[in-house]
Amino acid sequence: MLVHICCSVDSHFFLEKLQKDFPDEKLTGFFYDPNIHPYSEYQLRYLDVQRSCKKLGIDLLEGEYDFENWMQAVRGLENEPEKGARCEVCFDKRFSVSAEKALELGEKKITTTLLVSPLKSQEQLKRVGDAFYEKNGVEFVAVDYRADGGTQDQSRVTKEEQLYRQDYCGCIFGLTMQRDQQEKLMDEMFSPISNAVLPASIEERLEMYKRRIELEDQGITYKIVRQKFLNYRQFSCKLLKGKTQVIPAHAIAYSYLPRKRAQGRVEYSINDLHYMNREEVTFITLKHYNTVTNSNFQTINALIFETPSIETELALRQKLMPLGYSLSPIIVVENIIEGKLTLNLDAKTYDDTKELLIEL
Repeated sequence: MLVHICCSVDSHFFLEKLQKDFPDEKLTGFFYDPNIHPYSEYQLRYLDVQRSCKKLGIDLLEGEYDFENWMQAVRGLENEPEKGARCEVCFDKRFSVSAEKALELGEKKITTTLLVSPLKSQEQLKRVGDAFYEKNGVEFVAVDYRADGGTQDQSRVTKEEQLYRQDYCGCIFGLTMQRDQQEKLMDEMFSPISNAVLPASIEERLEMYKRRIELEDQGITYKIVRQKFLNYRQFSCKLLKGKTQVIPAHAIAYSYLPRKRAQGRVEYSINDLHYMNREEVTFITLKHYNTVTNSNFQTINALIFETPSIETELALRQKLMPLGYSLSPIIVVENIIEGKLTLNLDAKTYDDTKELLIEL
């Protein structure tokens, strides 16, 4: 039986049940999910599915990440709600490719771990699956593992196996609607030009889950814990002298302006810190930045495109402003500018939760 797999949270419990209920069937996992966005999220889910299938002794195949074709398939359905017409087209595409893979492998049965997801309509899945049985002659096995406390058992297995638990279905349209409804920042779609790994980002989790596999291979015990913290994302930073002269500038991590704009002049300087007379804005030179961080950036643009890690900039902030909760803007410039300045800084701080990997 070919088993289409969407994620480890659904697949691990689902595959365990299939192994018990279909002991004579050789199960082959097929990870085909071009709907998942962004690609780093796809990589993270596939990584955890690989670990899960290895633990269960199930062969796993990876389908093509043909995201552009998937986008074309759902064109015009971008605003459909979860479990609506877009989802049906999405199932259609994934079942079609899964059926072709089953025929290629000589399999006569397919099923999908989507059946166990509480976010999906089983009736909708069965309807699409039965249509493919009629068309391709590949039987769709529609098992219901949600019933009789199945959802609670699935949650237990997820915790016991410390599986990666994503908080959205996968596609960019569903994610957008979900974050809008939650009135939350869609920080999954942030990708700095410097490629810096942001706090609680998909990229940070991906590295953590890779590390967890390394620990397991080495026989080192660990625990994944969740902690609340103040997260930060910066949209843009622009510094002007006068009305039109753009001054290259970099705002270090956790620089924040409530009204996104401050106008003033550098009023005084103390120990290489240069204080503006508005909104607690502080300037430092690139030379001072290099000295404190032990860096060697030649220009502000080089700093912007190769920004050090968040940890490095937080350590810098702590040295410059020992107050533990500072959100004052710290702006790096090549030289301190005299005259009227306008700082446009669009950034957001917000409550968030991140995972930590702790070796025991």
